[in-house]
Amino acid sequence: MRTKMILTIIILLLAIAGGFAYYLRSNGNVKENAGLKSGSIHRFKVAALNGSTIDFADFKGKKIMVVNTASKCGLTPQYEGLESLYKKYGDRLIIVGFPSNDFLFQEPGTNADIAEFCQRNYGVSFPMAAKVEVKGKNQAPVYQWLTNKNLNGVESSAITWNFQKYLIDETGKLVQHFSPKTDPEDPEIIKWIEAED
Repeated sequence: MRTKMILTIIILLLAIAGGFAYYLRSNGNVKENAGLKSGSIHRFKVAALNGSTIDFADFKGKKIMVVNTASKCGLTPQYEGLESLYKKYGDRLIIVGFPSNDFLFQEPGTNADIAEFCQRNYGVSFPMAAKVEVKGKNQAPVYQWLTNKNLNGVESSAITWNFQKYLIDETGKLVQHFSPKTDPEDPEIIKWIEAED
């Protein structure tokens, strides 16, 4: 009888240990993402298209628009509007493009290919990050922060297509996002850029 009780206790302890191990495995992302939790995008550094580093801390005091881009998309001409915004409001607005091949393989090129395309076709002068994944299991950390309310403290969202726009204020706090089809020079975006905080 005593042996049976000891075996029951051992089995129970093993079950508890197994359940705890499963919990740790299934919540591994929480631990990984814990370092991302911050009200500010200014904590991020990302690789740039040209091989240097984009440090969001350098943009403190300016509004930021983050947009995922692609070279072979029906929305690719939005580069023109993005560049126009950057040239007009560069004293108060930083645009950071994130090339991504996540939607119908519309950004298949290398970083060098993308840089050449952007410069030749649209004269892009705003910062461009190296190609990343903006959704899925390999989602770039900055996009984890942008799309998860538990990390950004404002809203959760899904990246629905190329050229989705995220607006961040001068303190690095996420404000809102706009759908890919929203023109970069949409009156609501202009109003946000021109508003004084």
